[in-house]
Amino acid sequence: MDWSIQEIAKLAGTTSRTLRHYDDIGLLPPSRIGGNGYRYYDDAALVRLQRIMLLRELGLGLPVIADVLEREDRAPHALRGHLEWLHREQDRLARQIASVERTIGALEGGERLMAEQMFDGFDHTQYQEEVEQRWGKDAYARSDAWWRSMSAEEKAAWQQRAAKLGSDWIDAYERGIDPAGDEAQALAQRHFDWLRGIPGTPGGGAEGPSKEYFLGLAEMYVADERFGVNYGGQAGAEFVRDAMTVYAERNLG
Repeated sequence: MDWSIQEIAKLAGTTSRTLRHYDDIGLLPPSRIGGNGYRYYDDAALVRLQRIMLLRELGLGLPVIADVLEREDRAPHALRGHLEWLHREQDRLARQIASVERTIGALEGGERLMAEQMFDGFDHTQYQEEVEQRWGKDAYARSDAWWRSMSAEEKAAWQQRAAKLGSDWIDAYERGIDPAGDEAQALAQRHFDWLRGIPGTPGGGAEGPSKEYFLGLAEMYVADERFGVNYGGQAGAEFVRDAMTVYAERNLG
């Protein structure tokens, strides 16, 4: 059995345009082309699309996804790895949901809030040791105080801003724009401004990051895969680094 491109787009919650783009770049070719010129997809193509969407959820860019799929040609084995990650996320989200439900119940029932239960599944301190090693205990303390001082709405807005910046970097890389061009440099300016708004780090404050810190951070995005995944993988991180390097050379003394 196979499905038309319109049927697959509807089932997967995507668009025919996206699926055609995946075909154009060799990421998801159709199983066959009908006499009417329509693309059709079989079971194997559906499994591949599922893997593509899972990898996109992890923040990987399309070139990196293509490389992953090429290296991991055994779909069941690869999907087990994705499934393990999904189970971990499911557990974390379930704990967050239960935590928020308990808070709502306590507020509506006039009960005493249990602080030790309110933040199960939320852990912004997981990088405390690393931050203290890189920039000192005072840096972590100031950043921690800043984060705790924000309301839930302010935290959500900050996280959305960070996510939007990351997705815009990935989009720029995937479109192949010039790291030294106006669009990439506007992104680098946004990145600079974003760093300036994080107290406790060397980039926080009115003056913003120094040239040395900005360049060092750009190199760290490439060297540390935990950061690279935010920009579509290794190649995307290299694009961000190159754009940030141009920005630093042009604008930072």
